[in-house]
Amino acid sequence: MTNVNSRTANKLSIISTLIDSALAFRRGRPKSGLLLLGAAVLSSRIPGIGTAVSVLLRLVRRLR
Repeated sequence: MTNVNSRTANKLSIISTLIDSALAFRRGRPKSGLLLLGAAVLSSRIPGIGTAVSVLLRLVRRLR
């Protein structure tokens, strides 16, 4: 079994944020897509920000 270290987890977080960004653009939500894209870029310096932004956007959409 493979060990998942923090570097691998951070890469997976960046990739999932990029996928969320692409899906937001595809669904016609350009502001969300740009926000997620920016969060993915910042994730290399601030680990976890992409996941936090993704969760926050989902909560905002659900509360509307």
